[in-house]
Order: sequence, then C-alpha cells, then structure tokens
Amino acid sequence: MELHCLSGLLSLPYCYLSGCKSYRIYAELLAIPVRSSRLPLLSDAMPAPTHLFPLIRNCEISRICSTVCYCHHKHLCCFSSHFAHGHFRYAPQKRFAALYRPKENFNHFIHARDYASTPQRFYLTPPQVNSILKANEYSFKVPEFDGKNVSSVLGFDSNQLPANAPIEDRRSAATCLQTRGMLLGVFDGHAGCACAQAVSERLFYYIAVSLLPHETLLEIENAVESGRALLPILQWHKHPNDYFSKEASKLYFNSLRTYWQELIDLNSGETTDVKEALINAFKRLDNDISLEAQVGDPNSFLNYLVLRVAFSGATACVAHVDGVDLHVANTGDSRAMLGVQEEDGSWSAVNLSYDHNAQNEREVERVKTEHPKSEEKSLVKQDRLLGLLMPFRAFGDVKFKWSIELQKRVVESGPDQLNDNEYTKFIPPNYHTPPYLTAEPEVIHHKLRPQDKFLVLATDGLWETMHRQDVARIVGEYLTGVHHQQPIAVGGYKVTLGQMHGLLTERRARISSVFEDQNAATHLIRHAVGNNEFGTVDHERLSKMLSLPEELARMYRDDITIIVVQFNSHVIGACQNEEL
Repeated sequence: MELHCLSGLLSLPYCYLSGCKSYRIYAELLAIPVRSSRLPLLSDAMPAPTHLFPLIRNCEISRICSTVCYCHHKHLCCFSSHFAHGHFRYAPQKRFAALYRPKENFNHFIHARDYASTPQRFYLTPPQVNSILKANEYSFKVPEFDGKNVSSVLGFDSNQLPANAPIEDRRSAATCLQTRGMLLGVFDGHAGCACAQAVSERLFYYIAVSLLPHETLLEIENAVESGRALLPILQWHKHPNDYFSKEASKLYFNSLRTYWQELIDLNSGETTDVKEALINAFKRLDNDISLEAQVGDPNSFLNYLVLRVAFSGATACVAHVDGVDLHVANTGDSRAMLGVQEEDGSWSAVNLSYDHNAQNEREVERVKTEHPKSEEKSLVKQDRLLGLLMPFRAFGDVKFKWSIELQKRVVESGPDQLNDNEYTKFIPPNYHTPPYLTAEPEVIHHKLRPQDKFLVLATDGLWETMHRQDVARIVGEYLTGVHHQQPIAVGGYKVTLGQMHGLLTERRARISSVFEDQNAATHLIRHAVGNNEFGTVDHERLSKMLSLPEELARMYRDDITIIVVQFNSHVIGACQNEEL
C-alpha cells in the first residue's frame, strides 16, 4: 500500500497516492481526484503541482484536507451530534474549500459502498484501549521536602495521545536546581514536529538561566572556561519516549552560553523578575532559532536540522510554580486552566491564558497596530494570519518573520532537501512588512490559594473537544474520588425508558471504576476521546476513535498533550498565613 504526500515540509521525498482501494474511498469522501494505479505516479522528475497543494505536509493523507480548505471542521466525528469543531493550522487557497465536505458521515459512507462482500467491524477490547491510552503516561511525585523548601506542588501527571504520525506535540517538566520552583510546559508543533522538539528541549534552560543571580552565572561561566564540571541547572522529569537531540547538544549549548554571557554583561544587580525572565527567555530562544538557521552549520545534518526547526513552528504554554507564585507564559493557542474547589465541594475553572488567534479581539487589534493601515484587510483573512496561519504567536515559522530576500537566500544556499521543497519557496500573499508573527508570550501571575487544587496545561487538541468547566469537574472528581451527581442531561434527544435505565446503569459503573486510571491526564484523555452525547465515556466510541488508521485519525481529532499539576493546599495555606 503506497501512501504519499505532496510537498511535505522538509520531510521525506515526494510521493503520492496510489490506486489503493481504502485510500480511494477516503479521497472520494473529500471529492479529491485520485490517480489511477494504471497511471505513472509523480516522481522527482515530475514536480509536484504546487499551485494546487503548496502546503501539504508531514506525509499524511489527512493533511491534504487540512491544507486546501478554510473549513473550521478539523473533526468529522459521526459519533457525537454536538461535536466541537476545530481548526487547521494552514489553509492556503480559498478556492479549494469546496473540496472539503464536513457534513459527510464517514461511517455511513463506508457502509454505503459495498467494497467488501461482508462488511466487518473491528473493535478494540478494554485492555487494548487501556494499552493505547497509557502508552505515554508519566507521573512524578514531589518529595515533601525538596532540599530547599516545602513544595507547593504535590506532583503531576502527564500523557499524550497522537493523531499525527509522528506526533507533533511535545511536553516538558523540570525542577529548577539553582533557583526555587518547577517548570512545566506543553508545545504544539505545526508544519512538522521539529520546532516543537527543539523548544521542548531548550526553552526551560533559557528560563532557568534568565532566573539565575549574577553570582551563579559567573560561577557557571568560570567553570566552562576552566573545564570544570558545571552546576546542574535543571532536574528533568521525562518519559522514556521524550526524545532529546544529542547531535545538536553542542550547538544548543553554545547558543545558551552566549545568552548567559550577555546576561552577565548586562547585569544591573537587581533581583530578577519572573515575568520579565519568562518573556526574555521566549524571545531569545526564538531569535536563536532564527539566527542558527541563517548562519547554517558545516555539518550537513545539523544544517538541515536547524532549517527544519526554523521553517516549522510551535506554540508553547509554560507554567513556573514557586511557592504560592504561579506564572503562566503562553504563546499561541494551547491553554492553562486552574481547577478550583468551591465551598460546597463543586468545581470551577479559572483561565490562566488567552488564545492568540482570530477569536481574541485584542490579539487581532495588536496585529493590526503593528502594520500599516493599507494592510488592514489582508492581515487577518478567514480567521488566519495572512489567510494561512491559525495561531498569531509561535516559535519558528520564519516564513512569517523573515524578509522575502532573506528567505530566498537561505533556501537557495541551503541543502538540496530544502531547495527542492516547494513549501520553503512559497511566499505568503500580501507579504509586505514582516515580521507578522512573534514568539513573545503573554504572562499571567496568580497567587495560589488553598482552594486552588490543580492546574491543567494542554494543547488545543483537548480544548477543541471539551469545555474547561467539564475539564475542571472531571479532574476534580478524579483527584478527590467524590462525584457530584448532576441530573442526566439528554438535550433534544428522545430517550426511551430503557435507554434512560442504561444511562443510569452506566453512570453507576463509571463511578465504581473511577480509579481504573492511575493517571489524571489519562483519565482526561479517556473522556476527551470517548465522551458521547450524554457526557459519559462510551467504550464503543472510544474503541472506534482509537482504532482509526493514522491516515484518518487527524481528520477526527488533533494530537492531545496534557499535564495535570496537583497543589499542596496545606503548604499554600501555611505560606498565606506567613505573608499575613
């Protein structure tokens, strides 16, 4: 079975759809013409029709849909009638929007065409579902006394569920060893995973260095100069699948060292402000990503790597927790949400970040004020930056930051893989006064209170399927084991007495099996993927969603990455009393 894509961003060589029956079904669903297996496939000698698909990426057939339309329906789930609609990262040409048919019912479509003599359904068993859901889960419990102070963080659970292949999301968690506090973050990549991977490895070092006092920076620099062992800056809390690039470690270290040398030279003797440190770290890392791509590297592998990082992009949502001080730095459309337990035991959600996209009026106004009034109508089109990019802030994405002349110079002098890639040659429309994109974060500070029980950091794959209030309730009930029974809401559905009995029985079973997940993030993903129209986890639906082939999974949902941080209410309360 040959599955290929057009113009994958700095990825594998061009390859294309064959006449395979299953992919032909999918292509017909999207009204996209499929080449007959009797016809020769396009090859390197036959350039891709870039006027049609200039931004198809990541060697996924699902990307065909996500890059030729302006439709907001990333999900085509036929298992829930009130499905939450998402968005695509890129949508270059409006005239191809008709190729996408969000109202088609995929299940009905497959069954309506009798390609097999005996239609078959394949369902995953509960153990198989659990194996998939738990494959990337990770938990960390903070020691009651971490050597410096009693921590306000009890621990955290994290997990990832891929939809892209490979997954474009990343996550990071680390304890700051030379200062106080813990760093946690989620990173949502687009146009590939390269930028998200680099940011997940590097950003926490930039933040930690930004927070270090002048004396510690001098000590670290002197150790490097004399060849002595360096003071450890971070203690990482990683899942075995959380990859770190050894090949680029020297390059990354040299850029970081240049940064702390500048901090030493610029030292004013004042205490470092956490908000300022977060903003400086975000901006400096993005600047280094851009500079490394412009300078290049004699090593062809590293040269290609830094270009892949720069031409792809990533959003980031990072939390720094130190005692009762919680800072959230957000760039893009991942989110941070605080779970608060009210006096009556119920749960409420408090937003600690704002999406940087067209739904945020302040963000749209910010973009417009940074460019001439003559560009006002072309800056945001179809809810996308220049009609192409969904997030208005991101790391990388130099296609929206560099001048046209710089882009051409880097591409022409770059490796063949870059020069042959059509995406890198593509110039966004109405591109007159770059940069149009920034990585500068919006930072929110919150003083923790005893009723603040947990923090959820998650990429937009979660928030497109669940409301924050439902997230707060599900995680809160999971952590406490106490369920507040609400009347069953069936909306406008006609429910028979037998169905109502089934719903009540299912609810009772769900309560008794609440501890089937040992990880709060896993429990939340189970609900995000498996919830039915009645707000309960439906195993059949969950099985269907998890058994979708990777070529189709991205049409139904996005990558989901979640970190759930649980706070120590007793420590927070004691800190509050000391301040009083």
